[in-house]
Amino acid sequence: MRKIRIIGVPLDLGQERRGVDMGPFALRVAGLNARIEGLGFEVDDAGNLAVPIREMQHHGDRRAKYLPEIADTCQRQAAWVLRTLRQGCLPLVIGGDHSIAVGTVAGVAEFYRRKQKKVGLIWVDAHADMNTPETSPSGNIHGMPLACCLGYGPRKLTHLFNTAPSVSPRNTVLVGVRNVDSHEKEIVASSGLTVYTMRDIDQRGLRTIMEEAIAIADRDTAGFAVTLDMDFVDPSEAPGVGTPVRGGATYREAHLVMEMIADANRMLSLEIVEINPVIDVANRTAVLAVELALSALGKKIL
Repeated sequence: MRKIRIIGVPLDLGQERRGVDMGPFALRVAGLNARIEGLGFEVDDAGNLAVPIREMQHHGDRRAKYLPEIADTCQRQAAWVLRTLRQGCLPLVIGGDHSIAVGTVAGVAEFYRRKQKKVGLIWVDAHADMNTPETSPSGNIHGMPLACCLGYGPRKLTHLFNTAPSVSPRNTVLVGVRNVDSHEKEIVASSGLTVYTMRDIDQRGLRTIMEEAIAIADRDTAGFAVTLDMDFVDPSEAPGVGTPVRGGATYREAHLVMEMIADANRMLSLEIVEINPVIDVANRTAVLAVELALSALGKKIL
């Protein structure tokens, strides 16, 4: 697939810290489109999905803040992703907070479900994102999207196409986690998904971890969706993220993850989220994100 459609989703209702709504603009300023074209791809930038503005909304249920607005955005976004795949393009979704992954994954899963095929999911993140409204200490939905993709959580998010789950835990892998809420751990443990923490990476090495992760996500599937929360990378390299956590991946480790995904040639969609230019340094995090996108799309050192 040599045509890529960029879909911006500048949603910031899923978390408290303001600024991630500017993530899509920061990526474009960092040269995303031209650099992808430089790899030989045809790039179709669909612009940004219209999203609700926080100041014009009420947060509603404190256990799942802005749920109707986020669900509506994800529903429209999923339809865009589905249409993009139908038209033979690879979706590159840029956010926005990580709640938008519910729409991305649902759109990819629905496209292949209609072909009687399953999809896998590689979730690269410092956080598990496996809370539900009942377990979340904050009520912020950007801490719930992986759970929703696996069928846990509000029906408005789990059933965007009236079917759930979007992906099976058998083919879902969480890579790089280092910050998990106490009650969230119970859902992670019971869900059946595969989790590789930063300790696993330290002890076993990233190459081994990614070989296993790719094999799991690709097992009896049409391929896998990839979602990258930039807080996977250590704040020393990526300071401008929604929820920074020390002890993350190095610059080269982050590239290796994306390079090995590219080598597998089974990626069905790519999503990059949680870039916050407000707390960034000279757009450094967006520049790194563009470099990582290029690695995922096949850019090589030689």
